[in-house]
Amino acid sequence: MSTKGKRMAQMPRKNENNKNVKNMRNNSVRTQNATNANRDQYKYGAYERNLERQQYANKNKKKKKKKTALKVIIIILVILLILILGVGIAGYLFINSKLSMIQTETIDTTAVGIDSGVAEQLKGYRNIALLGIDSRADDYGVGNRSDCIIIASLNEKTNEIKLTSVYRDTYVYVIENGTEKLDKITHAYSYGGAQNTLKSLNEALDLNITEFVTVNFDAVITAVDALGGITLNIDSSELKYINDYIDATSSSSGVSSSHITRTGSQTVDGVQAVAYSRIRYTAGGDYKRTERMRDVLTAMLSKAKTLSLGQLNSFADTILPRISTNIASNEILGLIPSLASFNISDSQGWPYEVKGITLKAWYGVPVTLESNVVELHKELFGQEDYVVSDTVKEMSNAIINKTGYTE
Repeated sequence: MSTKGKRMAQMPRKNENNKNVKNMRNNSVRTQNATNANRDQYKYGAYERNLERQQYANKNKKKKKKKTALKVIIIILVILLILILGVGIAGYLFINSKLSMIQTETIDTTAVGIDSGVAEQLKGYRNIALLGIDSRADDYGVGNRSDCIIIASLNEKTNEIKLTSVYRDTYVYVIENGTEKLDKITHAYSYGGAQNTLKSLNEALDLNITEFVTVNFDAVITAVDALGGITLNIDSSELKYINDYIDATSSSSGVSSSHITRTGSQTVDGVQAVAYSRIRYTAGGDYKRTERMRDVLTAMLSKAKTLSLGQLNSFADTILPRISTNIASNEILGLIPSLASFNISDSQGWPYEVKGITLKAWYGVPVTLESNVVELHKELFGQEDYVVSDTVKEMSNAIINKTGYTE
């Protein structure tokens, strides 16, 4: 081959160069899209929803699943209890002035689906729905989803409190635009606010809930920041993941933060605390994650106890306007003498037995609704031979007919 021919053979062709450049750009775009998708999965609890669905799909165990449900609402409410206790000595007028900062909402408590027989059997138990919604703004109305649903069951004789976290994808009857249909319970709030959520809970679980407390998920960020940060001990396995969670939480909340660069005990801000509580991918998985939630709670309690009355006052001014409830101020005031004796004795996830199904969307099907409700009443209220209401029986049969799941 001539020298000229060799040079031509070795020279890259123009079209091949263009093709290579194009491929590199396409790969870069795909990488960027994948990065954006990875970040988007964290927004508004989507990351947790996806992982929870995987857990549902893989759940074949017959034993009851216990899960600590100390999420955003519980953290804030416990801090508020400390606040009330701390300022109690300053007088009821001061406390009442602070409680008036809470957003109040009126609902029709005669239209929340309480069965008369259930109401009779649950005398002595006060069940309150704690709802965490996914709105970033201070908007607690119709259109938002209740991504966190916790039932706080108070035994009024013993002051023992048990917490039940209802999985948001649970397949039950929900009123949507005036029509009853099987859907995810998280959609109840979107179609009718707290009142509609209480109706779905009462009818599906045979409960007597007439009271609720609603907070925005981002409120925990504000709570920690209002406390001046909290102290957490971060190990090497957590450091590996926490900064991705910090970026995602900061992006979804609109609150800026910084990366954590070392292990050990350190002061963290609100975004960092939320990110820490969301870490799953370490030894212990979801159980370790719930332990981190307890760590955040404990750290907040410890910090709150060190605040002066003036600092507690500032904390109240920041946090209380972010809470919405139908519990009257005088009702809250009436609870103050008993607050010190309240004891959270147990927390669990519900339904205990669940199976995933994809219809128009993915749903967590209680298998069966009736047996799950029987077990719930045994755990919460000590009712050994509980017989469910006709409403639960009918709903349970409708779910079986729709999904074919009987075990």
